[in-house]
Amino acid sequence: MSAPAHDSDLRALRSGDSRGALFAGSVGNFIEWYEFGVYGCFATIIAARFFTPEGGGEAEALVKTYASFGLAFFFRPVGAALFGRLADRVGRRPVLITVIVLMSAATTLIGALPTYATAGALAPWLLTLLRAVQGLSAGGEFGGAVSVMTESAPPGRRGLYGAWQSFTVALGLLGGAGVAALLATVLSEAQLGDWGWRLPFLLTLPLGLGALWLRLRLDETPSFAHEHARERPPAREVVRAIALGAGRIMGWSAAGYTFLVVLPAYLQSTLGTTFREALLATVLANLGFAATILPAGLLSDRIGRRPVMLAGAVLVTVLSIPLLDLLQNSGTSNAVKGLAVLSAGAVVGLMAGPGPAMLAEMFPTSVRCTGLGLAYALSNAVFSGCAGLIITETAERTGSVHIPGYYAAATCAVSALALATLRTEKGR
Repeated sequence: MSAPAHDSDLRALRSGDSRGALFAGSVGNFIEWYEFGVYGCFATIIAARFFTPEGGGEAEALVKTYASFGLAFFFRPVGAALFGRLADRVGRRPVLITVIVLMSAATTLIGALPTYATAGALAPWLLTLLRAVQGLSAGGEFGGAVSVMTESAPPGRRGLYGAWQSFTVALGLLGGAGVAALLATVLSEAQLGDWGWRLPFLLTLPLGLGALWLRLRLDETPSFAHEHARERPPAREVVRAIALGAGRIMGWSAAGYTFLVVLPAYLQSTLGTTFREALLATVLANLGFAATILPAGLLSDRIGRRPVMLAGAVLVTVLSIPLLDLLQNSGTSNAVKGLAVLSAGAVVGLMAGPGPAMLAEMFPTSVRCTGLGLAYALSNAVFSGCAGLIITETAERTGSVHIPGYYAAATCAVSALALATLRTEKGR
């Protein structure tokens, strides 16, 4: 299944609104992934404040924290189906407005929640409820945002415009890690654990208001205005395309979360690094990730999506274990370790850059939000949302420090096989 051949002609009808659609579509992704970055960086503190009653162990609390983290991802397919169907029927604009309100409100409220010491067993349940709301809104965010950005792209620039979704993901994760690192520098450990961890979540409120203002000014895409009423393809074709799309990006999902989100807590709990060192590693990984996304998207417009994404999947498969060997080797200099983490993020960016456009091109306008949203949400639910839980629990049981590398390599190997079936024509 692929987008209609004349879909690119409709993009030629743009009247200077492409950049406005690009910013309005990508700003929600920034907020969404800023929060996920913050949550990942403060996972150990959140575990201590919400999941550790008296007598509870640190490892057990961290596993529960990642379980709550993963739960949000399993609400993403529900949100993708619900909001995607609405976006394909009533329009992209109203859905994007709704999901940004839900996401911003839920994230802000996390910063105001009472902890276990104050509310007892109610505290982790409240946190989990807000994570579920975030999952619903995030599920609708991706399909709507990528549809708006790719449908508003000038001819021949779908890969570049879609790459902005991934680029704002990198900026969001980087922003979350940067804010966490700044707070860890200016606040004492006691202040950070007592109230400092709340500040990054509360910062979402003004960010969300700015995003809402941009989306209220957004116009509907010409592709939707001309094509949404067309006959929808058979359900079995849509389901097949969703499964194939999820397979093509599972390596991006798993490797991205392994190296960009799970890394801080893993370095602290398994390799014994300090909180500041773990945050620095996360910042470097996200810098590498951000640096390659837009060039990869632009390159895919010229040579096709398959060679760029396939290169990223193969490189992660080959280099994951050597990367962890470098990080745990006490004889390796900090400069080399920093370069290794930076390179890991850069390789993931090769998959993330062309990925949104690749998914958008798999579905016609009439089912695009639903199809690409579900493919992305299902892949993230299984391979990103469970990454922290799987890695932490397996490492705890086996004692192996290579578990993150095995996980990233295995998923990228499967993705490489799925990407090999992708047709090689340039972006349409």
